[in-house]
Amino acid sequence: MRPRVEEVRIQGLGVIDEAVLVLSPGFTVVTGETGAGKTMVVTGLGLLFGGRADPARVRPGADRTTIEGTLQVDPAGRVAQQVQDVGGEVEDGELIISRTVSVEGRSRAWLGGRTVPVGTLTYLAEDLVAVHGQMDQQRLLQAARQRGALDRYAGEELVKPLRAYEQAYKRHREIAERLAELTTRARERAQEADQLRFGLGEVEKADPKAGEENDLREEEERLSHADSLRGAAESAHRALLGDPMSGEQAMPDAIALVGEARTAVEAVRDFDPALGGIADRLAEAGYLISDVATELAAYAESIDSDPARLAAVQERRAELIHVIRRYGHDTSEVLAWAARAAARVAELDGDDDRIAELTREYEEITGLLTELAAELTRVRTAAAERFGQAVTEELTALAMPHARVVVVITAASEFGPHGVDEVELRLSPHPASPPLPLNKGASGGELSRVMLAIEVVFAGADPVPTFVFDEVDAGVGGKAAVEIGRRLARLARTSQVIVVTHLPQVAAFADQHLVVEKADDGSVVRSGVIALDMDGRARELSRMLAGLEDSELGRAHAQELLSIAAADKA
Repeated sequence: MRPRVEEVRIQGLGVIDEAVLVLSPGFTVVTGETGAGKTMVVTGLGLLFGGRADPARVRPGADRTTIEGTLQVDPAGRVAQQVQDVGGEVEDGELIISRTVSVEGRSRAWLGGRTVPVGTLTYLAEDLVAVHGQMDQQRLLQAARQRGALDRYAGEELVKPLRAYEQAYKRHREIAERLAELTTRARERAQEADQLRFGLGEVEKADPKAGEENDLREEEERLSHADSLRGAAESAHRALLGDPMSGEQAMPDAIALVGEARTAVEAVRDFDPALGGIADRLAEAGYLISDVATELAAYAESIDSDPARLAAVQERRAELIHVIRRYGHDTSEVLAWAARAAARVAELDGDDDRIAELTREYEEITGLLTELAAELTRVRTAAAERFGQAVTEELTALAMPHARVVVVITAASEFGPHGVDEVELRLSPHPASPPLPLNKGASGGELSRVMLAIEVVFAGADPVPTFVFDEVDAGVGGKAAVEIGRRLARLARTSQVIVVTHLPQVAAFADQHLVVEKADDGSVVRSGVIALDMDGRARELSRMLAGLEDSELGRAHAQELLSIAAADKA
């Protein structure tokens, strides 16, 4: 399913107060009297797809211009994916795009219900529409577009060498960037290696062990408070077990008090089982207090004041704190940093060998890239010659019999992502003029016809599904106008085509005919767009031919044009 524009609503643009265009999937033509706002239709479509906003185009009396478009797209296609990537939605294959431009020049855009930068619409339009207005012939004027269009025209013959070139170019860039990093940053990398080696030396000298700083902190606390710790243990021991070496009458110790309590309860335990349980627990308490007292005695015996060991511990802690502050939050992180630093130093030390290896690979792939680029140039040159001849033939039928289009391929100074070829379309309007770039070699009307010829030639290769032409027939008439209509109809076989025209010969070939009507009430001009039936088409073509809608001669001529166009399309 190819995307197409289904409906466009325009409000407050130029002379258009409000207009709705329901568009055919084939060839739609837009006509109307001078000043009715036909060109505003193209302007509106351009704005919808990211065109430059001009606040002067806002209708007098309105505060903003609003353009809203409804498109049919494949829900699983590329366009739908691009919309989803920016947070928009495509519902049942229907995509809504909106754009507003205020009189102050502020512009806002919405895509699938999501506010987006206007540039997003421009990016999306590359896969949706090509707008060819009198002052808006931008798409195929871009060098990259011209090269891409020629590549699509070249077809399958270019696909395989181009794919091989792109793969080689990607590797070529990777190697070049890596070599540049290794060579241009040699001094920085040497400084980095020196700093890492210095740090590794400090860590190696400190020789930290995982968790060592915590053990040292605890040991320093014990050594710093040895006397207090020993005194506390001895006091607790005396409170629990007493001091048998003391000759003085002392307060009863905990063991004695618990013993007295047990003796008192044991004497009457037989009278009440509840007291028997309490007596047993008092016995357990006595054993527990005795064990604790023994541990306190052993602890007090183990505590020893050692100023030399305290100084050694403090010195070691200071050494560890130094490396921890520089290389991590604890010794484990310091050891992890050292491992990473050692690996990085090994990598940096191996740069010379790596540079030599990459240099050899760079030279090899440069040779391959040169060969592949030459093949691309050969294929493109042959396609360019065919393309130039085909477009020139189309121009002959479009009232430009002496014009000639050539494709100039020049070599760039360095490899690019698609080869070394710079592609430029040039036009020679008549034999005496040298071929010039399209935007310099043609007038507005001629440029539109050149674009039409190019689009017809590219019809099977160019993926853009919708083409919009503004007065592509400017400056021509008669047989040439019929040929323009015929070619637009041919383009509409594969794409949606929307054309603003003043020529009945072109309008006769359309699948759908829209007329922009205006009504002047003396103060405000309102324009609307009406879809014509066959009788209405005949009347409009008669007006365009003779200036009179009801002229019998004009109606007859209009019917003849419609019959010729229908037979040609059939």
